[in-house]
Amino acid sequence: MISISDLFIGNAYADGAAAAPQGSDIMQFLPLIGLVAVFYFLILRPQQKRAKEQKAMIEALQKGDEVVTLGGVLGKVTKVTDDNIAIEIADNVVVQVQKAAVQNVLPKGTIKSL
Repeated sequence: MISISDLFIGNAYADGAAAAPQGSDIMQFLPLIGLVAVFYFLILRPQQKRAKEQKAMIEALQKGDEVVTLGGVLGKVTKVTDDNIAIEIADNVVVQVQKAAVQNVLPKGTIKSL
C-alpha cells in the first residue's frame, strides 16, 4: 500500500546501493503532456477555427448582404470599404461600422420578414 507521504516525497537512494527506477523521468512528464494536449484540443483549436471562419465571413461581405452587428443592429450593407461598411438600418438611415463589428450574416430577406 502506498502512503500519502510517498506520493509527495520521493525516495532517497544512496550512491551505488540501489538505482533509481528506470523510466521515471518520462512518467513524471506524461500528465503535463496530457494536460497540454487536452488544452490544445479543447480550447486553442476550436478558437482558431472560429477566428478563421469569422475572418472569411468578413472578407466575403458585399453590397446587399443583411448583417447583425455586435451591438445587435440589423441592417443591409450598402457600401464596403477596406476597414468599414455602410449599413442601412432604416429608410435613408445609413451608419458606418467597422467590419470587425459584424457578428453574423443573415440569409437574404430576413429583415423584411421581421
